[in-house]
Amino acid sequence: MIRSMTRALLCTAAVTLLACSTAPAQQPGAPSPGDVAARIGDRAVTVRELDERWKQDDPAQNAEVTQSIYDGRRAALEAIIADSLLTEAAKGSGLSTDGYLEAEIGKRVKPITDAEVTTFYQGNLSQMQGRSLEAMAPAINRFLTDQRRAQAREAILDELRKKGPAIRVALEAPRLNVAIAASNPTLGRATAPVTLVEFSDYQCPYCQRVEPTLKRLREAYGDKIRFVWKDFPLTQIHPQAFKAGEAAHCAGDQGKYWELHDVLFNKQQELQPPDLKRHAAELGLDANAFNQCLDSSKHGERVRDGVSEGGALGVNSTPTIFINGRRLSGAQPYEAFTAIIDEELARAK
Repeated sequence: MIRSMTRALLCTAAVTLLACSTAPAQQPGAPSPGDVAARIGDRAVTVRELDERWKQDDPAQNAEVTQSIYDGRRAALEAIIADSLLTEAAKGSGLSTDGYLEAEIGKRVKPITDAEVTTFYQGNLSQMQGRSLEAMAPAINRFLTDQRRAQAREAILDELRKKGPAIRVALEAPRLNVAIAASNPTLGRATAPVTLVEFSDYQCPYCQRVEPTLKRLREAYGDKIRFVWKDFPLTQIHPQAFKAGEAAHCAGDQGKYWELHDVLFNKQQELQPPDLKRHAAELGLDANAFNQCLDSSKHGERVRDGVSEGGALGVNSTPTIFINGRRLSGAQPYEAFTAIIDEELARAK
């Protein structure tokens, strides 16, 4: 994904992860599942059979590629829908499609002010590499203008969708069956039409970054969504994450899983065992019971179960969230979640 605005300003387009990861993403490409890939004597080996073997042998790569194919097709579909809506809207204006769009954007986009440029510069000083406001102002202005134009274009398309012809998307998103155990910490009703299952890591900065988004989703959708946590500590790069996962479950034994969950993310630099015990004491937990639970690794197997489940589903980075089985990787923006949730709610009607 193209990094945030500040990188775009500073020079070239750069690719960055929105997730803590131990493996690189793969490139897409897939033939039709019904095709015969090979014949071994009288036996026909289909692409579907290859895919099933691929899922078994390398689930992470298979999941990445499958999702990439869908994302590429969905992006192309959205572009075709946009072209169709704009072409139809332009017919009554006497303008070309491009002319109509430019005219509509022009009505909505106000020039960027010097104050807005200064505010952006001061809010992103760490990304400016010591360059002065005067040196960065033109690039900031261009970026903010492009951002405002993109937002205006999306608003125009949203309006055209509402008053245009019905659009029925039949393209199916890839889904995986994510099992939910009684021991998994959950928030929300079991009968909620949308379930979000997060494979996460208490030491992962991207997992911390997505927390406010998940809280906002719970507030916005209420009992329409259920949230499920599964541990997926990346111990190679986050050595304290596994024990932190155990600690949260120890707190859960005393009915305060989510309270310690929040503390662990708020104090990511304090995840050593003594820190975990101190956090538990500050929450008013029974210190002796908590400490014995943590020291004995009572819930170590539960944390390992999450890692095993995630690996079988192709999880190789955190956070990875499955929304009714639809994979969403990384600390994605709020709108990326709502787009899928809204589709799932509409599908459930």
